[in-house]
Amino acid sequence: MTIEEKIELLAETMDIEESELQADTALADLDCWDSMTKLSVIVMFDDEFGKKITSTDIKEFVTVNDILNKME
Repeated sequence: MTIEEKIELLAETMDIEESELQADTALADLDCWDSMTKLSVIVMFDDEFGKKITSTDIKEFVTVNDILNKME
């Protein structure tokens, strides 16, 4: 999966435009980065990648790039 595809999937999961996400975007700067979005990201990892991530993993995400790296 390319970076562009990962960003597209993440934007869809977060219900925002792809243009709002860059690898260096700080998650704290995104209005949508709330508890519901975090749960959606956990579900997306399970559905799309078969990976189980925890709330601890979510807390460690600082930038979009941190999420993209975990997708590998």
